[in-house]
Amino acid sequence: MNGKNGLTYRDAGVDIDAGNALVDRIKPLVKATRRIGADADIGGFGGLFDLAACKFRDPVLVAANDGVGTKLAVAIEAGIHSFVGIDLVAMSVNDLVVQGAEPLFFLDYFATGRLSVDTATEVVAGIAEGCKMAGCALIGGETAEMPGMYKEGDYDLAGFAVGAVERDGVLPRDTVRDGDVILGIASSGVHSNGFSLVRKIVERSGLSYADPSPFSEGETLGAALTVPTRIYVKPVLAAQKETGAIKALAHITGGGFVDNIPRVLPAGLSARVDLSAVKMPKVFGWLAKVGGLDQAELVRTFNCGIGMIAVVAPEDADRVTAALTAAGETVIRFGEMIADPDGPRTLFEGALEL
Repeated sequence: MNGKNGLTYRDAGVDIDAGNALVDRIKPLVKATRRIGADADIGGFGGLFDLAACKFRDPVLVAANDGVGTKLAVAIEAGIHSFVGIDLVAMSVNDLVVQGAEPLFFLDYFATGRLSVDTATEVVAGIAEGCKMAGCALIGGETAEMPGMYKEGDYDLAGFAVGAVERDGVLPRDTVRDGDVILGIASSGVHSNGFSLVRKIVERSGLSYADPSPFSEGETLGAALTVPTRIYVKPVLAAQKETGAIKALAHITGGGFVDNIPRVLPAGLSARVDLSAVKMPKVFGWLAKVGGLDQAELVRTFNCGIGMIAVVAPEDADRVTAALTAAGETVIRFGEMIADPDGPRTLFEGALEL
């Protein structure tokens, strides 16, 4: 119909065949994330999930969405694509579990200027791995090839997670009190926040992402900085199922301790945390030294080695610590709740060991 000089969608930069090839490649990856409630193949117009099959008594649905931020710029420049999918899942499912919810399903959005089936497959493999770590099903997604919107080799990610919690299990509880203990759960590193500052510091250092890491022996700088965000879902849910004692949880993301802990506290109550109790991963010491960062900047930009906090009654602190430790987490006693007419806020004592 167009004649021999007519344009095609491929001429405009969009390769439908590549998109179909990607779907064929990722089908087994997606299938590996199946769980109760999700057993349909991808390829339909919408993802299906049977909530009734999960046998909740009185469920409340909880939804979250997020991206990976400019950590993607590091991954792209370093050529490391296999782990950013875990980050994508982690940023949403960790936000679900802090409300007591079990993640049920996940959807992803992958946008690029020109689709590389190999790169996209690596990314989706990471997403599928993250979903398995969180116990949720990858039930669908969208791949958008948008020439002119992204530079050659660039791509962006967004993720969407839905979970459920019994109505009487929603966190935070209204029983958080003065004197309650704050437990800190260790992070795996920088996670997926603050990377605009990280990239600025790397630029100042004069290093490339292919150079040996100055703080992690045997790794390149790119690999050391792109360690995936820790997924806390299964250990936290297991600890809560065993003890029933967690009153509140906070995911330490952008805003650090300063902005995230008060999000789960009632008026008139503040968190007093002991920074000297924190054992920071070496990456933060390097960032602080090269970037000239003071403690105030660190605690509001990064997780500083604590990726999540849990609030428990003093008499339950040992039980919850033991349950989290048994599930593979490293836990410290990080502080306590105090009455504060200006709260909620985070108050600091001690100092980070840089």
